[in-house]
Amino acid sequence: MSERLRDRLRLLQLSMRIVAGKRFWLWPLVTLLWLAFKIFQRAINWRQLDYTASDAQVLLIGFPLTVLAIGLGMSVIAGEIEGRTIEIAYTVPGGTHRIWLAKLGAAVVLLLAAEGLLALATYVFCTDFPPTAMYGALQAAVFYLVLSMSLAALCKSEAAGALLTSVVLGLNVFFQPTRASPSFNPEQFLDSDPADLLAWTVQNRIGFALAIVAIAVLAFGRAEHREKMLGG
Repeated sequence: MSERLRDRLRLLQLSMRIVAGKRFWLWPLVTLLWLAFKIFQRAINWRQLDYTASDAQVLLIGFPLTVLAIGLGMSVIAGEIEGRTIEIAYTVPGGTHRIWLAKLGAAVVLLLAAEGLLALATYVFCTDFPPTAMYGALQAAVFYLVLSMSLAALCKSEAAGALLTSVVLGLNVFFQPTRASPSFNPEQFLDSDPADLLAWTVQNRIGFALAIVAIAVLAFGRAEHREKMLGG
C-alpha cells in the first residue's frame, strides 16, 4: 500500500470520527432499526399489505438514509463553528474547502455503507427491487446532506440547520410523486408511457445532480468568507 493511499485512508477515518463521532461505524447499523420497525409493523398486521418494489426506494431505504444524511450534514461546517475550531480551519494550506470536502466525502461513505445494509435487509426480508432504486435513495440522501450542511453553515448552528432541513423534508411530501422531488420514484409511475417515464427520470437525475453540486459550492463559498463565519 502506497504512502499516499495510507494518508488518504487515515484522512477518511479521521473525517468520519469528526463528522459522526468515535463510533462512526455504528450509524449505518442504527438505520436498520427503522427497517426492523417496518418489518414488525407488517408482522403484527399494523400494515395490511405486503411491501412492494415501489416501497423500497423511499419508504424502506430512502427515509432512514435521509435522516442519517441530515444528521451528518449539519456538522460538516457548523460543527467547526460550534466546536470553536473554525479559526484553525482557515490556516489549512489550499483553503478550508479541503477540510469540508474531506468531511463531506466521509459522510457519503457512511451513507453508502448504510445503504448497502438497508438494501440487503430490504431484499431479504421485505421485497425485491430494481437497482435503480438504490440510486434514487442515495440521490435524495446526498441532496439533504448538502442542504443540511449549507443551512447549518448559513445559520452557524447545527441544530438550526437540521431543523430547517427537516422542514424542507416535510414539505417534500407534497412534491414526492413528481419529478421535482429529490426522491422521485419511477416505480410509482409504471402505468405511464415508458418514453415519458424515461424522460422524467433523466430530467430528475440530472437536475438534482446539478442542484447538489450548486448547493455544495454555495456552502463552501460562504464558509470561505472568514469575516461572515466569525462575525456575531
